[in-house]
Amino acid sequence: MEPLTASTLACGQCGASLVFEGVRTQTCPYCASPNFVERPASAGRPDPTFVVTFTGDDKVARRQLESWLGTRSVFSDGRIKRARVEGLRGIYLPAYLYSAVSHSEYSALIGEDYTETETYTTTDSQGNTETHTRTVTRTEHRALAGRFIGYVNDVVVSASAGLPNVELDAVEPFDLKQLRRFTPALVAGWITEEFSREAPECVELSRREAVDQIGGKLRPYMPGDSFSDLQWKTAVQWESMDPVLVPVWVLAVRYRDDKPPLRVVINGQSGKVTGDVPLSVWKILLAIGLGLGLIVAIIIAATGGR
Repeated sequence: MEPLTASTLACGQCGASLVFEGVRTQTCPYCASPNFVERPASAGRPDPTFVVTFTGDDKVARRQLESWLGTRSVFSDGRIKRARVEGLRGIYLPAYLYSAVSHSEYSALIGEDYTETETYTTTDSQGNTETHTRTVTRTEHRALAGRFIGYVNDVVVSASAGLPNVELDAVEPFDLKQLRRFTPALVAGWITEEFSREAPECVELSRREAVDQIGGKLRPYMPGDSFSDLQWKTAVQWESMDPVLVPVWVLAVRYRDDKPPLRVVINGQSGKVTGDVPLSVWKILLAIGLGLGLIVAIIIAATGGR
């Protein structure tokens, strides 16, 4: 019998295309569906140029998960802390590393603080008045508009059909100083997903993140002592999109047998964790009831029980 080689399997539920070593059936790590179909690798999909490698093994990931579960909100379902971990898998997730030169036009209201001395009077219990002076701070506002040219870099967006960009964004950042040029040896033995999200969609995601990044650069750039109503319009040019693989741990946490498992994603480099933890309705209602009871008690105490 010939040994099994790497197989490309497509999930019929969420659309992820994963490469597994030596298997013919598998469970999707993203949606926990066993609905897989073996197929050849897709033509026209980019090969990764760079890769960020895993730091640590599954034991490190489990410790990060346990710490995260133990610090969830007091309003979360209490069973989440006793949940069963199912299907912990390390995956090299396809993504694009975006960079561009940005040209922005901005406007804002700038506040300049200044001090002045004012005079005021006080009256004591005998009706005597006294004149005093004090220094007060006032703010003068003025409109400001201008242009800002910057470089957008280190924007990473998911190119996975199985893991939305919002979940990848929740476990970022990755230390891109550790970026290495891709070779098959770097990902040997790990699950590697093909680039399953179309490049034009990833470009749009990248541009939206680029505009947000420009906002982060403009805020400290503003002069004066304060500012408000900052608005900007950004155009980009000299765009670059490099296909990369980034490491994530994906697992299912089953906290109730009558509910679907909770998907948790862990940054395979930094250990940052994200997951949509279910809230406990009765805890929320109890907190609301206690809050209302406290308000009523304060009112009664203030009115003397009348």
